[in-house]
Amino acid sequence: MDALPLLIPGADAPAGTLDVYNPFDLSLVGKLETGDSRHVEQALTTAYGLFRNRDQWLSLDQRIDIFSRVLHRISREQENLAKQAASEGGKPLVDSRVEISRAMDGIKLCIDCMRGETGSMPVVNSTAATRHHLALTTAEPVGVVVAVSAFNHPFNLIVHQIGPALAAGCPVIVKPADDTPLSCWRLAKLFHEAGLPPEWLQVMIPDSLAVAEHLVTARRVGFFSFIGSAKVGWTLRSKLAPGTRCALEHGGAAPVIVAKDADIDLAVKAIAKGGFYHAGQVCVSSQRVYVQKSVSKAFLRGLKKAADALVVDNQLNESTDVGPLIRPREVDRVEEWVNEARAAGGTIVCGGQRVGQTGYAPTVIHNPPASVRVSEQEIFGPVVCVYDYDDLDDAIEQANSLPLAFQAAVFSSHQPTILRAYKRLDASAVMVNQHTAFRSDGMPFAGLKQSGLGVGGIHHTFKDMQIEKMMVIHSEEL
Repeated sequence: MDALPLLIPGADAPAGTLDVYNPFDLSLVGKLETGDSRHVEQALTTAYGLFRNRDQWLSLDQRIDIFSRVLHRISREQENLAKQAASEGGKPLVDSRVEISRAMDGIKLCIDCMRGETGSMPVVNSTAATRHHLALTTAEPVGVVVAVSAFNHPFNLIVHQIGPALAAGCPVIVKPADDTPLSCWRLAKLFHEAGLPPEWLQVMIPDSLAVAEHLVTARRVGFFSFIGSAKVGWTLRSKLAPGTRCALEHGGAAPVIVAKDADIDLAVKAIAKGGFYHAGQVCVSSQRVYVQKSVSKAFLRGLKKAADALVVDNQLNESTDVGPLIRPREVDRVEEWVNEARAAGGTIVCGGQRVGQTGYAPTVIHNPPASVRVSEQEIFGPVVCVYDYDDLDDAIEQANSLPLAFQAAVFSSHQPTILRAYKRLDASAVMVNQHTAFRSDGMPFAGLKQSGLGVGGIHHTFKDMQIEKMMVIHSEEL
């Protein structure tokens, strides 16, 4: 199997190769060339040179045409792209198909951003001293964008990072997750095939963490886009060059409130999806569910039945609901956390065991102690914790007890309960009668506290990656 080349125009000989494995059976699915500090310097020199030479900037109509052709190419390759994403990332094929469809919507949203790009006319003549002035603003690219991405949505996350950047007119260097670089590489090639000069979108596969840090912290970087763990994200932010803007998307341990007047069947169905989708490897996966005691038994019976019915198998099988975790050591970690909760007094309602070397059964834990890791940290695995509560405000206090805040949810048919939860939950978004992992690609998506910095979503990222530049005109005729 030949290694895919570094997508860095004029790159030196590669530093090595990266093997990519199917997380279900650990079979080799691809190879890519890796780069070192030489390649970082080449990529940065090329990207920064483009940004500094305004004569080389791509016009708005050129960018719109390129995105339109990319959309057409993705639509022709949907099934192959879904299978590739599933093969390297482990997400069930049925869900990977949805991911590619969402990515297409993301490209459309980028086109909408470009077509709707407008400036403004600030008021600058409102006093006698400023009379005879007119101001207008236009949008310009912020600079070179370096995007570092995560494994769990290997195609759509890349669209969310490089799409708005290119739409805004920024040269981009993207570093995909080591576990799932093939989808990123293919998306970049689709842009190149659609007419984007390769210099505008480069793919860097560093051969070490030090090389990756070199790329991110260079002074020529205008914007750093990061999706991944909080530990890595905050560390890299602390090392950014002065003036580099950034957006960080980390994880959470999303809380759900199930009130006594909730539709239990609806709540069970939604939380089974929100908690076990992609084996729980989602930054807003429904992890902590606070259920009013009077309906707790009914809810647990329903969730156990739903979890037991899920098929854990090869992600490429049409019947699979839950695929493997991204790597065997993650299965080891999830198993360790669940066993810790069991030993501390949490009741394993269902699951609680491995499925082969690479999978873990959808697991429900009832009332694990607040001090164990499944209650304190993001588990990033197919585990849902259910806690009984008497008083709604106590449940909200528990939900808000962690230094993480992203999306939350409340299930109720009582408007005051819904509004109280919405008002008091620490979250950037509160879903009503829907699981915490719900997302459309245009809506704002933001981690609070330690869960991130900035606001994601195509339109918001597009604005972040531009500056508003003002011109003030003085004339006695104004």
